[in-house]
Amino acid sequence: MADLNVNPEELEPKSRPVGGTEYGWCRAVPGGTGITVLALLFSKSPDTAILEKALHKLQISHPILRSKLTSSNNTFSFLIPPIPHLQIQSFDLSSTYDLLQNLPNSNPTSESPFHRLLEYELNQNLWSESESDSENFENDLDLFCATLYSLEESKWVLAFRLHTSICDRTSAVTLLSELLELVGENEEGVKLELKNEDEVNLGIEDLIPSGKADKPFWSRGKDLFGYSLNSFRFSNLDFEDVISKPRSSGVVRLQMSPNETERLLAGCQARGIKLCGAIAAAGIIAAYSMKELPDYQWEKYAVVTLVDCRKFLDPPLESHHLGFYHSAILNTHDIKGGAELWELATRSYMALTNAMNSNKHFSDMSDLNFLMCKAIDNPSLTSSSSMRTSFMAVFEDPVFKNTNELHQKIGLEDYVGCSSVHGVGPSIAVFDTIRNDGLDLACVYPMPLHSREQMQKLIDHMKRTLIDGCD
Repeated sequence: MADLNVNPEELEPKSRPVGGTEYGWCRAVPGGTGITVLALLFSKSPDTAILEKALHKLQISHPILRSKLTSSNNTFSFLIPPIPHLQIQSFDLSSTYDLLQNLPNSNPTSESPFHRLLEYELNQNLWSESESDSENFENDLDLFCATLYSLEESKWVLAFRLHTSICDRTSAVTLLSELLELVGENEEGVKLELKNEDEVNLGIEDLIPSGKADKPFWSRGKDLFGYSLNSFRFSNLDFEDVISKPRSSGVVRLQMSPNETERLLAGCQARGIKLCGAIAAAGIIAAYSMKELPDYQWEKYAVVTLVDCRKFLDPPLESHHLGFYHSAILNTHDIKGGAELWELATRSYMALTNAMNSNKHFSDMSDLNFLMCKAIDNPSLTSSSSMRTSFMAVFEDPVFKNTNELHQKIGLEDYVGCSSVHGVGPSIAVFDTIRNDGLDLACVYPMPLHSREQMQKLIDHMKRTLIDGCD
């Protein structure tokens, strides 16, 4: 285990400039997109001292978790202090009750306190002061925060909030696993040895294998023009309120039983496709159906698929290398009435496979980052100035997690990990987990651009489409 008795006088802070993808997140987060939250629900009171000790160990093992964001002349860098500094902010029963009573856009009768706190955390933006019209931050900004809430009925919520530039979904899964094992040391009496990293890992652009991101100048210009022009032809889920500000992120969950999930996965396997293809197809079919269009009318929907590139990098990275190492692939799909789930799912997945075989997860990376920043600077370039860049975002692979004996000992009852989307981004971002053999989707959307009722109707339709497609 890393030694926590570090003499700060013997070490100086390290720093490195952010990479291209990380810069995109630094631009996006102030507007509300890219706030990653991992929320855990406990039935046993977590020991704050034990939690902080565990988190400090994680910050020693993963320097990026103790990094701060610094800016000068509108350029960003990660500054890594020599010692961990995170402190857990705590809310007692009274403070949590007062907070829940005053939350906007929430319904106490239909949403649990856990769900409402998850949404609250998604909309807490410590990084809003880093708006692009300010060249320098007044202070370096922490990129990792932790809060513990006490609820009635012997419930506690532990929430981690991270800047997405340092934490993709793989990083969040690793963070959760290592934290629970560290906390479980007191239960099991077994010491967990973490793999220590000496410095913050390089950005994804610096690790792309030679030649994989190459694209001729004219081809890059053609692709940028094509992406920009096609964006005006994208269909969207109908917007309900494009005027009201401020915007915030909401969450709806789609859950399927183990039996339903088994049949869905079997359907994917039988066709040689991944779950992301079926989820994207179900979402597109649901959005089209909700518009009640004539069957002959075609619409074009854009889907962004996020691919974990760690295994493709040079040198390859493992899941314990924290940071943002996902790449986005944008594909469009035409649909008219009567579309069949598996035909569209296969078409969606084959488009993703063909793009990856052509190295588009690397060669288009800078193009999509550029266009995202342009959408941030010029909202009018998007439909209704909504800043929607696609209809849906999905992940190439789901997260597999099962409840184990340690979870039961420490009282872990539920957990959700997702990121905000109410600045620039899709109408619905799907974070899929298969937990205890059942599919659990956390679907994040921008409010009031879309209403909770509208999104609930969408995911109910998606669920029916997925289940009916397996019958």
